[in-house]
Amino acid sequence: MDPWPPTAHPGSTAPPDATAHPGSTAHPGPTAPPDAADPAFDPPTQNLARVHAPDPFDLNPRRAPVAGYRVPDVPESAWSVDTRRSTLLSRGALLCVLLVQAVLTLRLGGSVFQDEALYIASGHYELANLLHGTPLPVDFADYFSGHPKLYPVLAALVDDRLGLSGVRFLSLLFLLATTALLYASTRRLFNARSALGAAALFAVVQPTLTLGRLATYDGAALFLLALGLWLVVRTGRLRVPAVLLAAPPIALACGVKYAAALYVPTLVLLAVLTAYRQRGARTLLRGVVLGLGVLALLGVGYALSGPLGGITSTTTDRAHGGDPASRLLDHSAQWGGLLVLTAAGGSIAYVLRARMVEMPWVRGSTPGRWRRALLGVLLTGTAFLAPAYQIHLQTEVSLFKHVGFGLLFAAPMAGLGMSRLIGPHFRNPQLGIMLFVLTLVLGMVQAQNAFSWPDARGPATYLRTIVDRKGLYLAEESEVPAYLLRDRTGWNQWVNTTFFPYTAKDGKRYEGADPAGFAAAVRDARFDAIMLRGGVTPEVDAAVEKALRGNPHYRLTGRFPTTTSSGDSVYRIWVKQ
Repeated sequence: MDPWPPTAHPGSTAPPDATAHPGSTAHPGPTAPPDAADPAFDPPTQNLARVHAPDPFDLNPRRAPVAGYRVPDVPESAWSVDTRRSTLLSRGALLCVLLVQAVLTLRLGGSVFQDEALYIASGHYELANLLHGTPLPVDFADYFSGHPKLYPVLAALVDDRLGLSGVRFLSLLFLLATTALLYASTRRLFNARSALGAAALFAVVQPTLTLGRLATYDGAALFLLALGLWLVVRTGRLRVPAVLLAAPPIALACGVKYAAALYVPTLVLLAVLTAYRQRGARTLLRGVVLGLGVLALLGVGYALSGPLGGITSTTTDRAHGGDPASRLLDHSAQWGGLLVLTAAGGSIAYVLRARMVEMPWVRGSTPGRWRRALLGVLLTGTAFLAPAYQIHLQTEVSLFKHVGFGLLFAAPMAGLGMSRLIGPHFRNPQLGIMLFVLTLVLGMVQAQNAFSWPDARGPATYLRTIVDRKGLYLAEESEVPAYLLRDRTGWNQWVNTTFFPYTAKDGKRYEGADPAGFAAAVRDARFDAIMLRGGVTPEVDAAVEKALRGNPHYRLTGRFPTTTSSGDSVYRIWVKQ
């Protein structure tokens, strides 16, 4: 920053003139700085005696003030050239980030995932029910972790025309839009340099790349949360009722994926911290209005949709697993630890100093230290919500997806941390490049490992010659063949190895996932075909294989090897004689 008092512009030959236009070649005359020790001195309300020329290295020169001062209003024409240039630079850089994200996402490939098959197939049944009144084979709302008539129906519509690739491309569009909204939100909170850092880091982490290629409702829910985040930040300088614009996308995100409700308190508190025009109780009023608006919309949605058993069975009262907390912490740190660590550094730097010295052009006062500290704690701390909840449940199921929701909120502080790491006037660009490259490499490798599961297309092609509309079929991941063979079989013809109540021929009743019940059904020749791979339900698999040994009703007719990042396995198919 230029020393005080200011001197004439290097290219100026005329003496300083206090009435000179800000765009002229001479700066206004020097004025002694106000005395900070004077009790009457109020930094946020003081005006600088002159306007500095925009820094060509700052991508958003109109938005950064000298800490403790307010820059007087300047005619728009005085900034037009630099604003157009900085806007083009920042948008061009954002497009490059989005291109990198798209390329890294599209390189992931494979057969249909179990969750993808489940949601798309259910969407077809829900769509038939809505359009033609066809009875549902099962009440999907009883165990889905999102409303079955929202994303699954949209996925089914796309699947009808473009297939699985089209539904996956829809997820990519959702994630690209999420990154763009993150950029816009961070730019509004801080500046363009921090916004580019946030977008660059978020775009290449494992959850972002994976969710951009998965045909599940996580991508849609993340996009809606990002839209709500942007609207909360965007309306921060408007009147209190304007924050209600963020209520519909936030409520819809909770409907698309119930776990998104975990982040509603963060958005409500953010509405309070970004209430720039309000003071005192009116600041809290903004959060109250948003919270009540979201609750009202959720209440209306629940009343119209009826009972949703999946809210309790998969979200609020989910069965506890047996995964140790150490493993969940380790995997969470691998998938998002670097971004969160950068966000923590950015939060600390933001508390210590609101702005770097090369950014003296934002109009308006700097948020107080307490507000800055609360903003950093809120955004960075949100990244720990999903890991903490799953540690409570002791389950790693879907953790690789859920981590990404928290990273969306930590990314603005990570972008600020990256900006501070680079320093004023791009003093240390190599540090920012190293951070981005390390995040990118880790994200690529981790996404490739996460986007890896057994390829069931070969076994499904073979089963197509066997199945019909009358049989009953057993498969560990029954959703995959049910989706791939939905033109030849119905949903209820497929049984998975996690739940099968059965009454044996001897009259004995077996409930749930009792391995003995599956073994009894095999001995009674209840299934017309059995497909096992191993690894999903080892106890049930062992019981079924034991019942198949020497069983005259079944014959092993097919073996299909498959490879994943976890190792090799073999699909084995037995057909009833």
